[in-house]
Amino acid sequence: MGGGVERMISLQFMALLLSVNFVASVAEEREIYLVLVEGHPVAFHRGYPPSEDGRRVKPKSEVDKFHAEQLEDSHDQLLQRTLENGSYNRLHSFKHIVNGFAVHTTPSQARKLKAAPGVMLIERDRGAKLMTTYTPQFLGLPEVWTEEGGDKNAGEGIVIGFVDTGINPLHPSFAYDPVKPFSSNISHFSGACETGPRFPASSCNGKIVSARFFSAGAEAAATLNTSVDFLSPFDAVGHGSHVASTAAGNALVPVVADGFFYGQASGMAPRARIAVYKAVYPTVGTLTDVISAIDQATRDGVDILSLSVGPDEVPEDTLTFLSLFDIVMLFARRAGVFVVQAAGNHGPDPSTVLSYSPWTVGAAASGTDRSFPGSLLLGNGEKVGGVGLSGPTFGNGLFLYKLVLAKDAVKINGTFPRTPQYIEECQYPEAFEYNAVQGSVVICTFSAGFFNQTSTLTAIIDTARTLGFMGFILVANPTYGDFIAEPIPFAVPAIMIPSIISLYYEQQTNRDERGFVTKFCARAAIGDGRVASFKGVEPIVSRFSARGPDFIDTKKNPADVLKPDILAPGHQVWAAWSPISALDPMLKGYNFALLSGTSMAAPHIAGIAALIKQYNPFWTPSMIASAISTTATKYDSKGELIMAEGYNIGNLSPSTPFDLGAGLVSPTHAMDPGLVLFSGYDDYISFLCSLPNIDPDTIKASTGEFCNHSLSHPADLNLPSVTISALAETQLVRRTVKNVGFRPETYLCSVLPPNGTMVSLYPSWFNISPQGTQDLDIHINVTKAMNAFSFGEIVLTGSLNHIVRIPLSVLPISISL
Repeated sequence: MGGGVERMISLQFMALLLSVNFVASVAEEREIYLVLVEGHPVAFHRGYPPSEDGRRVKPKSEVDKFHAEQLEDSHDQLLQRTLENGSYNRLHSFKHIVNGFAVHTTPSQARKLKAAPGVMLIERDRGAKLMTTYTPQFLGLPEVWTEEGGDKNAGEGIVIGFVDTGINPLHPSFAYDPVKPFSSNISHFSGACETGPRFPASSCNGKIVSARFFSAGAEAAATLNTSVDFLSPFDAVGHGSHVASTAAGNALVPVVADGFFYGQASGMAPRARIAVYKAVYPTVGTLTDVISAIDQATRDGVDILSLSVGPDEVPEDTLTFLSLFDIVMLFARRAGVFVVQAAGNHGPDPSTVLSYSPWTVGAAASGTDRSFPGSLLLGNGEKVGGVGLSGPTFGNGLFLYKLVLAKDAVKINGTFPRTPQYIEECQYPEAFEYNAVQGSVVICTFSAGFFNQTSTLTAIIDTARTLGFMGFILVANPTYGDFIAEPIPFAVPAIMIPSIISLYYEQQTNRDERGFVTKFCARAAIGDGRVASFKGVEPIVSRFSARGPDFIDTKKNPADVLKPDILAPGHQVWAAWSPISALDPMLKGYNFALLSGTSMAAPHIAGIAALIKQYNPFWTPSMIASAISTTATKYDSKGELIMAEGYNIGNLSPSTPFDLGAGLVSPTHAMDPGLVLFSGYDDYISFLCSLPNIDPDTIKASTGEFCNHSLSHPADLNLPSVTISALAETQLVRRTVKNVGFRPETYLCSVLPPNGTMVSLYPSWFNISPQGTQDLDIHINVTKAMNAFSFGEIVLTGSLNHIVRIPLSVLPISISL
């Protein structure tokens, strides 16, 4: 009897467990995982030797095709023998520069896969986000173009790949002019033109030489909206078109918005070809699609890869350098591709960079000396500054109009919610008394609706048009932080201002005993906000631009690598756009947009790298990166140290290498740097093996390489900068330079030591022949322990007027006894 009861209880308990497990498995949602497996990818499986320019021999043979098929079969076999049937969906196989795949499955199945033989690395897909004309002149590029044969030749023969939201093929920035045929072949490149909605085969016109799209990750992660998530290379967002035209858009394209001519736009390398790899959609972006795009771009043979997209958070459970995204970029560099990343837009907080690794170039953002100031003229003669790309109120300031505060014009007995959207944010026309606002300048207030992102400027414009506003003012509200506004094209006269104008308004407004307005006497006019002003000191590091120091883990322990690497224009950049503008209704219908972000800085560097590659076709990516870095300037237009924006408006402080890297890019000097520092794939592996407390098995699992050689210290990687995150007593660091000039040159070595250190150089001077190399020993001794990094630089001054700058960033923690 007892045994029967026990057996019944046991069966009930087992049934309960099965039920719980079943419910758990049902409740477990699928996610996307990125997986690296053992075995060489196609590009490296036969040990292709590097050519002179570092590019691997392009795999084209039947043997290579067979190897690719074998890899894909092996991925399927691994999944079939490891995971339950029906529990997963393989989304994509990575075969060219890494051996791996993306799979859509549950966390419990992913844990099984992690333990499977042959699996090196598995990582959850963290998603991919966007890092959101005058700049060629600002950077002195016309001078470079003249040396290269003018803008008609700048970038000839170079292919820049863009992993982004696609491209608008009908835009004039990407048109092909048969009267000006390309003179250089691109036989090293072989892409394809994938067609689909809004992207016929004719879109690949010779300027656009290849266009592909990757959507397996996006389709697994979300339900796509067929009205905007086009399964083709077409850009419904605008971001990809903006980035591509900044780097390689045609020269002298008229920029027109709302019928106003803003000048002519040119890409940095207007004769470079464009290869498009769409991997981010209006609804969603995944690392699966981004990595698939990078793998394909490298296989196609792009020279430069511009990444203004990427993960928007720190990697989980791994070092920043060893995330799968960074490993893929390492192998793209190994294949000879110059990779530039947007540094990120989470500044000015420290350690916010999203570009971590020494094998990529991370671009920070700055402004230029161009701005678009708007103005509001009040009836008392006061002039208030603001922004807004709109025309003036009728009369261009000669006539003043009735000034009305939105909440003073709201219907008293209206049947609508008394929320900020109705009362003060001008979102709904039905909230207002028509006679009060018609023909008036209406003051709308930034309030809770805007803060919660439920209110929009588009709705204000619709209200203004419906009720016949003469114009509107959007006034900042200090309750919701300080005022940061970018110039936005308004179809009606409008301005965004930081100032509270309530004193003047109240003095000129008559009210009854209940507080209701009986007469509006205040007057105002909106000035033209579309006319550019070229004043002030520039560049200034933009507040949003992500900052260093670089870090190696989620605890943000600092790394011995300088990030960001370089500063480029990224604030208020005019470039191509897509009229659909799926993510920004304000720009719907526009062919150009004025945007800010490190997304805009990265393609500046990509285009400049293309010019350098054209002029120096045998340079490796690290040589190009060095030329860009060592010739940058840390001084502004007045010869003072470049300043950086801080937390508060108008709060500027002298920039450090953690704000701007080596400084503002100088294309003219980067074309002829005199000396370059160089490093290759094996050096990067040695760097990884020298990281503090690193397990060699971790390096093997991430890269497939054994730690047969490590550097004595991570700072010994031959970068065009020196960063030491914890300097105890003394350290010797070595750098090796190469003369890329055509004549022998003598260099004098000097140093500005960081505070708390004494730095000596050996040799103090040297002669170097063309293509010759020279070691430079850098002895750094701590003279005083510091609580924060301090900065200096090494300057190598050549007899032929070359100047090579190497930034020093050091945290001295203890002195020798």
